[in-house]
Amino acid sequence: MGVIIVIAKRFDALIGPGVMLLYPLYASLRAIESPTMLDDQQWLTYWIIYSLITIFELSVWRVLAWLPFWPYLKLLFCMWLVLPMFSGAAYIYSNFVRKYVQFGMHVGEGTNYTDEQRRVLQMMSLDARKSVQDYVDRFGWDSVEKAIKAAERETKKH
Repeated sequence: MGVIIVIAKRFDALIGPGVMLLYPLYASLRAIESPTMLDDQQWLTYWIIYSLITIFELSVWRVLAWLPFWPYLKLLFCMWLVLPMFSGAAYIYSNFVRKYVQFGMHVGEGTNYTDEQRRVLQMMSLDARKSVQDYVDRFGWDSVEKAIKAAERETKKH
């Protein structure tokens, strides 16, 4: 019975490193190798949030030392961020970060891009966006749409 009590008291120390560091490290490595950007978003957001939690802990550690539930609260929050059934980090990114922090908000400023065209450009990396904008300046947006439709037809063939 004493072993169960010790495990229950130190559950955060036993499970925490695996949930908060090892699994996210493994998933981040897989995300780097995958072709999709969605998992990159999940894991980059996780590491940003985890870093903020760590900075918070280091800043107010004297107060947190008086809160016996803090390690368990942190573990539960990190589990929500990490576990694929919740994807909490992606949720935080899409519902909070993306709404209030926007990089490259001035996509196509000074041009006559429609809102849909601006959204398409906004989803691209900065290098891809610059290349597409240069292409549009030379050949027009219609040529980009033709290229996209040709690529869609090609993917439907395979």
